[in-house]
Amino acid sequence: MFVKSILIPRFSSYTIDQEASIQSALETLEKHLIDGLPVLDGDHYVGLITRYTIYETFFTAGKSKEEYLQNTKVKDIATHKEKYLKGNEIFEKTLLNLKDFPLLAVLDEKQKFLGIVTRFDVLAQFQSAFGMNKPGVRIALTSSEIEGRLAKLAEIAHQFHEHIISIVTFDETDKLVRRIVMKVEKKNNIKKFIQKLEDSGFRILKVDED
Repeated sequence: MFVKSILIPRFSSYTIDQEASIQSALETLEKHLIDGLPVLDGDHYVGLITRYTIYETFFTAGKSKEEYLQNTKVKDIATHKEKYLKGNEIFEKTLLNLKDFPLLAVLDEKQKFLGIVTRFDVLAQFQSAFGMNKPGVRIALTSSEIEGRLAKLAEIAHQFHEHIISIVTFDETDKLVRRIVMKVEKKNNIKKFIQKLEDSGFRILKVDED
């Protein structure tokens, strides 16, 4: 999945003009209960402003609270001017970029602002990938790294008419063992299904129901 699939487009994003005051930015952040705003000069992206940036900058500004809020413009403290996305990135990789920041802007090849991607939306995609939004049985297992093991897993699930909610694999660089986390719908034959997995060479590490 690419970043553009979880893009919040410009017409649905809250933004602020570069000439606006810090007071105006804070009011917008409070009104919409958000943590950050893209700063724009028309269609041109100038940077991002967040609550944290506002508070941090105030303590080093050497100004009174009123002077700082009224006379400082958002363009003066905007950050992440050179850190943005293009929309064609794989969304998994954006989590590292968003680890310490609530959102990133998405720009086209001419630096025109297209929208934003938020940490919340990226994490929601990970929740979906792990099947966290649906009840079921999560099975953690390992398998020898040989060709056809995932196909065998799917075949066994098909034999038992198991509906796979999600399946995620780890240790892609390990040549010997691969860990797999699979979530299936809870059925009365789940114990027989797990036993079949073990009989087929899969090592069951843990079984959780949620």
